[in-house]
Amino acid sequence: MSQEIKWAFAHPSERAEGTADGPLDRISLRDHVVEVEIGAFQQERGTTQRIRFNIVVEVQPLTGPVDDDVDRILSYDRVTEAIAHELAAERLNLLETLADRIAERILQEPQAMRVFVRIEKLDRGPGALGVEIVRARSAAEPAPHLEDKPHPQIVYLSNAAIQSPLLKGWIDQLEAEHRPTVLCVGAPDVAAPQAGANMAQRRIELLAIEQNAWVLAGRDARCVVVNTRTELDWSMKNDQISVWAPSKIVLDAVDGPSALPRDALALVLWFAREMQAADVLIIGQDLPQGQEMPLRAVALDVTVL
Repeated sequence: MSQEIKWAFAHPSERAEGTADGPLDRISLRDHVVEVEIGAFQQERGTTQRIRFNIVVEVQPLTGPVDDDVDRILSYDRVTEAIAHELAAERLNLLETLADRIAERILQEPQAMRVFVRIEKLDRGPGALGVEIVRARSAAEPAPHLEDKPHPQIVYLSNAAIQSPLLKGWIDQLEAEHRPTVLCVGAPDVAAPQAGANMAQRRIELLAIEQNAWVLAGRDARCVVVNTRTELDWSMKNDQISVWAPSKIVLDAVDGPSALPRDALALVLWFAREMQAADVLIIGQDLPQGQEMPLRAVALDVTVL
């Protein structure tokens, strides 16, 4: 058996040792098993499965004595925290995405130079099905820092507001503010088809909201419909007004909303909390009660927001 084949099926620590270029210290996490909902197939939704993690991190050797000081080393907790953070961020379809995000987060640690991440599904077949990736940072490259996420203003438009002749003027004002802005809508004023299963009905009602999002986009070309957190972050950083299509973010949320899609404003307020919004502007509907975040409502005849 060639060394390459041996390394491919061995623990990542053996691969790290066999492919090392220079002396580096290593820390490892072996056989860390977590139950989580993940997967692209429909039968993987609404249920958890066991996922096993094996991770090796190569770190720069310390230049001085350790002095038994935990602050001088890369703690094992930082590895398990990276796993927990990415699992809690959103529901993912692919192990490859999860592995890449975990590796990226670990490489933000100043000591980390190269990371091996192996993730396996234990309940999808007779054996373990998984992926392994390797990510590295050059010795001269500084540890990256997470960019601060923008704190957008969330603007909820009632159906009457979407059809209002004042819509263009409102969007002109929002655009002129140059603030990260996400527009949200509810379902149209027609009854949604009824399904016999709760999950199917939830999808139908979320899709009804997305249809209304496209209605809004059709009324003003500056309103761009987006459905992923990545698209939202990009549009906010690039001064683009987005319209939230909720299906993916709602269905992929680890701690999803308790509000039903038909309760559109409650769903929007959940989204605002998820986005860590600076404030929420409601056009054409009364303010809800008992909310902690900054809320403001304007009537349909108000020309200046």
